[in-house]
Amino acid sequence: MEKTQSFIASNKNRFLNELFDLLRIPSVSADKKFKSDVIKAAEFLAQKLMAAGMDNVELMQTEGNPIVYGEKIIDTTKPTVLVYGHYDVQPADPYDLWVSPPFEPIVRDEKIWARGACDDKGQTYMHVKAIESMIVNDELPCNVKVIIEGEEEVGSSNLSPFLKKYKEKLKADVVLISDTSMIANDCPSITVGLRGLSYLEVEVVGCNRDLHSGVYGGAVANPINVLCEMIASLKDENKHITIAGFYEDVRELSADERKALNLRPFNLEEYKKELKLTDVEGEKDFTTLERVSIRPTVDVNGIWGGYIGEGAKTVLPAKASAKISMRLVPNQQSQKISELFATHFKKIAPKSVTVKVTAHHGGEPVITPTDTVAYRAAAKAMEKTFGIVPLPGYEGGSIPIVASFETILGLKTVLFGFGLDTDALHSPNENYGLFNFYKGIETIPYFYKYYAEMS
Repeated sequence: MEKTQSFIASNKNRFLNELFDLLRIPSVSADKKFKSDVIKAAEFLAQKLMAAGMDNVELMQTEGNPIVYGEKIIDTTKPTVLVYGHYDVQPADPYDLWVSPPFEPIVRDEKIWARGACDDKGQTYMHVKAIESMIVNDELPCNVKVIIEGEEEVGSSNLSPFLKKYKEKLKADVVLISDTSMIANDCPSITVGLRGLSYLEVEVVGCNRDLHSGVYGGAVANPINVLCEMIASLKDENKHITIAGFYEDVRELSADERKALNLRPFNLEEYKKELKLTDVEGEKDFTTLERVSIRPTVDVNGIWGGYIGEGAKTVLPAKASAKISMRLVPNQQSQKISELFATHFKKIAPKSVTVKVTAHHGGEPVITPTDTVAYRAAAKAMEKTFGIVPLPGYEGGSIPIVASFETILGLKTVLFGFGLDTDALHSPNENYGLFNFYKGIETIPYFYKYYAEMS
């Protein structure tokens, strides 16, 4: 890999400038007004895959946004790696909280600041540039196929049908994904577990119109008050979720497993300082590391109703709404949890209101193996470039499609992320370290080298 690494070293500025061009495209999949930008991002990546030397590059249409596909088959007797990434990003709102505009990338404090810098444009683009570096220098040691989708941030609803339809085309030996984080730059890690997701929207309706709060207040249910009371009741005083049946499928870790998980380097005081917290909270009898990785959650992601404009308006609103997500752990199933939530939420509603629950999207929790050739190759690659053996680790986020790769394509996944928990994913001021971007490009070719040698 000497020629590949030399090529990477001499092309760092170009790689960064190209990433900036991609980051300038506001490919927000959740908002229809950005539809043309989503397509523009897909076209950009297709062009870059072709320029990298990939073959059969195309925009493959789905019921939603297109999937970018490309391949390089050097020898059908050699193993094939299927790389997955996504080009869509989270909404940048609220814009006023960004230090610099979200779609005008800038380097500050040795970090790239922009929406999608880490999640997942920066991490996906590492693969594009690593593949280019190997192809240009004739050092690609095995076959590679790439799929980059545009709906990950809204649930990847069209990706599973795509996998089923093109199962033969996507035939491979392992899936490689960079959409996760490491423990720290001086403590590399490989994610081996992800939580699942159930995402819903609830609506509480009282009267048939907004009412004068003086004339009707105290006699008619206020949907905002009711909604807040219902949400508050979803957890007890120990932060234990009260939905009937919620925990019945949860895989409880043994004492030894919990001890091993808590050996991960973690400083609670630094954690609170970085987040400007006076204290943490969560489910009783579990550590912070356990609460964000191996325990399920229920959280309000947005809530609205009534008057929120400037000044005062003494109104008793007709309805109130909230978006609620639940992170799930191994053995829980998103559809079952969504149904349990809907049943529970309607049951606890007082007779003075009506309740509507709408499921948006979900994904299943996954555990990836550490005893495979692919995992060992990834660990050896990280050890090569970081000089440290990476630790396996659990992550609290969700990548719904990982479970589909296994159930539909029969493929295990290596979660080969280079981000950090402090990169402000989904938040204002998302960022990605230059160190991480370049280290990812340097490390990925070694994965191919060691995977080909070990297979």
